Parts: sequence; structure tokens; C-alpha cells
Amino acid sequence: MTDIVEVRGVRIGEGIPKIIVPIVEVTRKEIIRKAESLAEVRKDIVEWRADWFEEGSDPVAVEKVLRELRGALGNTPLLFTFRTLREGGEKAIEPEDYAALNISAAKSGFADLIDVEIFTGDEIVREIIESAHKEGVKIVGSSHDFDRTPEKDEIVGRLRKMQQMGADIPKIAVMPQNRKDVLTLLLATEEMTAEFADRPIITMSMSGTGLISRLCGEVFGSSCTFGAVGKVSAPGQMNAEDLDTVLELIHKGL
Repeated sequence: MTDIVEVRGVRIGEGIPKIIVPIVEVTRKEIIRKAESLAEVRKDIVEWRADWFEEGSDPVAVEKVLRELRGALGNTPLLFTFRTLREGGEKAIEPEDYAALNISAAKSGFADLIDVEIFTGDEIVREIIESAHKEGVKIVGSSHDFDRTPEKDEIVGRLRKMQQMGADIPKIAVMPQNRKDVLTLLLATEEMTAEFADRPIITMSMSGTGLISRLCGEVFGSSCTFGAVGKVSAPGQMNAEDLDTVLELIHKGL
């Protein structure tokens, strides 16, 4: 039985996949303006991609934005993410600085969830996870492959490692080269959910080819999906409102 991860009343791993809307603006003013503009948008969680922020490597500047975001978002859960260049993000950062930034975000009290790239190095990842958990912050353990789709067993293996490392929600995103790659991702999702997962997982196949994987999470076992409002944070994201409509239709059909 998969446990539910509850954040500010949002029950991740239950029912319709939760919609995560990313903020990928560059300046502090643009970031806060975007957050305020999301007030009427259908969403469950907002992700701030701090690697897009012009001062995204500076823990002090990041904490100031987190404070303002918390005010702008009200009770909407906030996922803090610094996606490294190595995993498809906007900025390179040294592992020690990456750890310090994420630990600072966790200690700020303004982020509800923090994305941690699980292959940054076991020691550093454990330090971030332990620090976040002390603050009551949930961890999305993540792995991104923008070049290919690994074999099914490797995808399952990565997700299991995240679970073993203590991530509250394991997440993987892969790039399909063809339609069979999308099926590989879905098969891995189903196997992980059915045989190994004791917590919610998030999986997706990127680009237009992989779009279907962002819609059928309730069938195969992915607990969240990303919907854009304006700029996308990864290839293949649908508009959040359209995504909500499709998810509701699938849920009714089930």
C-alpha cells in the first residue's frame, strides 16, 4: 500500500494526479508577479525553478524571494527546485554550494518541498535530506535524462535508489527517441508502483512524443504532472488549464 504524502492539505498519491505549475522567471519582480498571476489558475503545487533566477546561486537572495513567494501563494504548497546544468537546468553549481542552497531553503520555513537531484553524490544528498526532514520539509528525489530513455530496469533502479535514500517522492524524467521509449517509461512506472513503491512517485516522458505520459498517471501510477502557464520548464508540458480538463475526463472514465 502506497503512503500518501500530504502537504498543506494536498494529498499526493491519491486520486487525480496533482498539477505542478512551474515559475521560470528571471528577476525577483517577475517571479513574484508570476506567482500572484497564478491565483485563479487550477493548480495543486507551485514549483519555483530557482536556477532561472538571476541570483539563483545566492542563498540570501533566494531566501528573500522564497519569503515573498510564500506570501504571494497563500496556502498553495511550494516546491523549491534548483535544477543543475548537468540535469537540464539553467546554471552549473558545485555540489557543496548546491547542498548549502537547498539546506538554506529548507531552514527558511517557506518551502514545503525541495527537489534534490539524487545522483549529486550520496553523502551530499543524505545531508540535504536529513536537514530538510528535520525542518518538516518533504523531498522530491529526482533524476533527469534529456538525451535518452534508459531501459526499464534502470528506470526502476533509479526510483528504488531514491526511495532507499529517503526521498518522500521519487521522480524521473526521460527523453524518448521513439514511441517505444514512452512505453518503456510507462512499464517502468507500473512496475515500480505495483512491486516496489511504498510512497508516491512521479514519472514522465518528455517532448511531444511523451505527452501521453503526462496525462495517464492515474492509470500507470504517477502521482503528479507538470502544467505550464506561459513559459514551460521542460519539453512537452501542456497548458495547465487544458491539462486539468484532460485529467478530470480520464478520472471520470475510470
